[in-house]
Amino acid sequence: MSTSVWAFEPLWTNRALPSASVLDSPDGAHASGCGIDMPRNPLRLQDAVERSLCFNPQTRAAWANVKIQASQVGLGRSAFLPTLSGSWQGTRDGVTNNVTGYPQLDSNYRTNSQNASVSLSWVLYDFGGRAAALRSATALMEAAQANRQETLQTVFLKVATDYYAAQAAHGALAAAREMEQITRNSTDVAVAQFDKGMTSVSDQLQAKTAYTDAVIARVKQESEWQIAVGTLAADMSLPPDTALTLPDVGDGVAADKDFRRSVSDLIKEAQHTHPDVLAAEGQVVAARARKDQVRAEGLPRVSFIAQYSYNNQPTSIQPYYPVFPTTHREWYLGIQVTIPIFEGFARTYLVREAEAQTELQTDTLDEVRQQVGLEVWASYQALQSTTSNLDNTATLLSLATHSYEAARKRYQMGVGNILELLNAQASLARAKRQRIQALTDWRSQRLQLAAKLGKLGMWSLEGVQ
Repeated sequence: MSTSVWAFEPLWTNRALPSASVLDSPDGAHASGCGIDMPRNPLRLQDAVERSLCFNPQTRAAWANVKIQASQVGLGRSAFLPTLSGSWQGTRDGVTNNVTGYPQLDSNYRTNSQNASVSLSWVLYDFGGRAAALRSATALMEAAQANRQETLQTVFLKVATDYYAAQAAHGALAAAREMEQITRNSTDVAVAQFDKGMTSVSDQLQAKTAYTDAVIARVKQESEWQIAVGTLAADMSLPPDTALTLPDVGDGVAADKDFRRSVSDLIKEAQHTHPDVLAAEGQVVAARARKDQVRAEGLPRVSFIAQYSYNNQPTSIQPYYPVFPTTHREWYLGIQVTIPIFEGFARTYLVREAEAQTELQTDTLDEVRQQVGLEVWASYQALQSTTSNLDNTATLLSLATHSYEAARKRYQMGVGNILELLNAQASLARAKRQRIQALTDWRSQRLQLAAKLGKLGMWSLEGVQ
């Protein structure tokens, strides 16, 4: 996205503009630009997010909208300044008069003439109309900034979710390949046991069936991995077939207590600081200011006016007489009072419309706060559940692994049966899938809660890579 700032900024509207960079931390520790060419391998989540934020059309459009609203603030400030206009006209005149029968009255002359004027107009008092317009423009710019922040967080969360989905798909593929190898080994054992006459042919067939199921699962998982990594590449404005490698799904996972605070406190905080709430509050302020502006536009306006004009248009005593050089100058200073007397009751309905818009924006603000509170509550509960399941799935995987090893050894020793081994294999496969899903869910829910709180940024990635 563009990071340029207008070189000529007489009314300082650029001071109110936010940084055009991606979501930075409050202390600027993670500030970064858009100078990313091709992502490194293995791909870090920070790199994926930065590239997506830089090249996503939604983030660029949101930034352009902020600059549009900043221009409206500049227009609001300019209304307090005088307007000065000037004009100049230069002409070359040629006049020929031929009076039939009276040659002494004939005339022929060429003249260069100029007309110039300068006018000044300065509104001195308008019952607060300009101030209300400036308040409205400023509030709308703040709303645009909040909307931009929300857009950044939405794009941020989407690419993070797709990143975790791709990471989970890669982990699931690795698990599927491992299970394929495990079932192959079990098949080899069953065949060897059959060859020794220690088991029946049904053991061999059941083992081969399990192995074939594992091959089918691995092939399906390879397709899901390709789709997931292609989606992630598209998020970064890269071709879907771009070769990407990702860290292991279990790398860097350490459940922390960052979000163990009271959910009531989190809800109250989000209802005051979330970008959606800030945007809605800006719309309310703008609507109220617009109502004041509409009322003020129906009241008198006092302006200071001034003009100076000059011309050297030649003059003649009477028609058909020679012209003589002339210089004409004129100026005036004065006070102009503009009083709207009757507008066909239009002003009444304009004010009513503005009042209704204020009520609408106020109701919208209440709805946004309610929705934000509900989303924080749901996300908080989901995070508590996924955090608990990190330990639960780790325990489950450990038990399933030991159970499989025990069943495998028992079968090899001839004291176990094939059903016990196959059940242990199936339980191990489920445990691996649940572990991968738990890791992915925990990462996603952590960022989901940060997004619902309106606090999603690069610093939110610490501890979830």
